Amino acid sequence: MRKVWSKLIEPLLARVSRRLANKLILLFTIIIILVVSSLTYISYSMLQRESVDNSIASTGNNLLLVGRNLESYLSGVEQLSLPQISYDEFNYALLHESEDYSSRMYVEDYLRNLYFSRNDLEAVYLYVIKEQKYYYVTKENYNITVRVSEHPPIDDLPWYKRALKSPYNRSYQSFVEEQTASVNSADYPVNHNNVFMGYHRLIRSIVSREPQAVLSLYLNASVTDEIMRDIPFSTGEHLMYISPDGEPFKVDDKEFYRESKEAGLAKLLTPEQKGRVTWSDQGQKYLVIYDISQKEGWKLVKPIPYTQIYEAATTTRTLSVAIGLLFLIVSVVLVSFTSNRITHPLKNLSLQMQRFSTGSFDAQAYVAGKDEIAYLSRHFNKMVEKTNELINERYKMKIVEKNAVLKALEAEINPHFLYNALQAISTKALKNNNDDIVEMVDNLALTLRYCISGKDVVQAREELRHIERYLALQKARFGSRMQVVYDWDESLMELRIPKLSIQTLVENCIKHALEKVSSTVTITIEARITGTHSVISVLDDGPGISGERLEQVLSSLQMQWEDRAADTAEEDGMESIGLKNLNTRLKLLYGEESGLVIHSTEQGTRMDMRLPRGGVGQHV
Repeated sequence: MRKVWSKLIEPLLARVSRRLANKLILLFTIIIILVVSSLTYISYSMLQRESVDNSIASTGNNLLLVGRNLESYLSGVEQLSLPQISYDEFNYALLHESEDYSSRMYVEDYLRNLYFSRNDLEAVYLYVIKEQKYYYVTKENYNITVRVSEHPPIDDLPWYKRALKSPYNRSYQSFVEEQTASVNSADYPVNHNNVFMGYHRLIRSIVSREPQAVLSLYLNASVTDEIMRDIPFSTGEHLMYISPDGEPFKVDDKEFYRESKEAGLAKLLTPEQKGRVTWSDQGQKYLVIYDISQKEGWKLVKPIPYTQIYEAATTTRTLSVAIGLLFLIVSVVLVSFTSNRITHPLKNLSLQMQRFSTGSFDAQAYVAGKDEIAYLSRHFNKMVEKTNELINERYKMKIVEKNAVLKALEAEINPHFLYNALQAISTKALKNNNDDIVEMVDNLALTLRYCISGKDVVQAREELRHIERYLALQKARFGSRMQVVYDWDESLMELRIPKLSIQTLVENCIKHALEKVSSTVTITIEARITGTHSVISVLDDGPGISGERLEQVLSSLQMQWEDRAADTAEEDGMESIGLKNLNTRLKLLYGEESGLVIHSTEQGTRMDMRLPRGGVGQHV
């Protein structure tokens, strides 16, 4: 990721930042993007919230009305199941229907009238418990027929057990799920595909309260479908009608109901949730709105996908993004045109300043108008005129000469260090095959970046950080044979010194000490203050420099830069070129009072870099 950023993003940013016009375009583009994005996000969030609130309000009210109608419908079924005539006569007929023909006719007429009273009755059954038989009324070939049939005991049927336990002496039977009781041979032979609900009323004896019969009403979905048709229904939405016991009586998708049941949706539908809850199923997020009837607790549930709720908000967001992109393109064109008109005079002024900085003292900026840019151009032209009056030809030549010398000194980077560093990295990689190579490469990269940076003079603190990275690389080459000691006066941390000056001295220690022996060599880097100078010293306890060689080095330090051409052709001259370069840079930057002082014996070498108190600004 870091390499991708370096290769792609940084060059692009550098190219954009070269021109003021590009910066203005980038600035206004970012502002427009932020504004459009913020407005789009805010509007999208508000529309989402409004869509959810509207869905909750409209669907909640709708379910409330439909739930009340269904509750009234069930109340009507309950009233229908109660004997519509004298209960005593009906009870007498039940007790004597097997031995009294008139009682049997009484029961059949009652069932026939009950069947004709509603058009949603699919079948009516009356089970006489004592006789273990039932009367049933069905429609056969457009004729309503009352028949009697033997039937085994119904004691094990779930709906009968619930009716016995119910304080209301009744139970509901669902046909949505194929339960064991639904296919039990003891149950009534009813076509479950045509039936919405089975309602069972337990008829007890008034005297003994013992069960005498069970009246079962099997209702088709004609009335409930008509009631629930008032609920708006779209693709992706679902609708469920669930009893207080958790049995489904009406579902639009049995597979969805099964999945929701397994996921525990029914447990979330409590009065405390105030009729709405958020639920997720296989990555699909639903807003579940439900109504719980006040009388018995029947639940009318409608899960709505959030994607459908947010459809209008998503469409608005897409439209806003499209409009924003169009607005962005138009704005970029206008900003580009305007910024180029503004920055063209600045570009011209910058070009003339660049010419002036390179020594073309005839530079003249074009002046147009009376704005701030024209003011700058006019005063730049006056500055050029004054400069031409003050600078004579001799002084200009001196400046050119001095700049050339400084540039030549800066360009001479000793390849010795780079070669050895790369060699150490290669050796380390081959021998160890571990992550140490990463640290070495980072140190090398930071070192090279520091070497080619544009600054000529740096703070001592920066130079010391560079030396630590440089020595870390050399440590990989020499190992424990190289020891480094720092003794730096804290007050000199802000001292401004030539870049790579300490490295030049350290390199000399490595070349003439570490590379010459196989024993441990200690390099000491220290700084102190005298009455007139700030002194930076680099010492080693190596074999020292021979007297003849030391005289050659000290002699070369006394040469003028112009006299070095003949000397550089010799091998010895090339070996000491770093020290000569450093000594020349010190003279140019700090004056003749600065320079290098070298002492060497058999016990080691000491190199002092002497800088006059007052700093570089006093001389350059």
